[in-house]
Amino acid sequence: MAKKSKGNRIQVILECTEHKATGQPGTSRYVTQKNRKNTPDRMELKKFNPILNKYTVHKEIK
Repeated sequence: MAKKSKGNRIQVILECTEHKATGQPGTSRYVTQKNRKNTPDRMELKKFNPILNKYTVHKEIK
């Protein structure tokens, strides 16, 4: 019999914060996973933005 998981790991979308301010077309988004128990608040990671061609802060969106 298979084990049922509680579902603590959820999929989240990270969106660039600097790209919105520039007004350029397009968006820089990444899809990742996080553990809901260990990180209940929103994530912030530095990821590469190919449109701006540099590393920027990406925040979790709902």
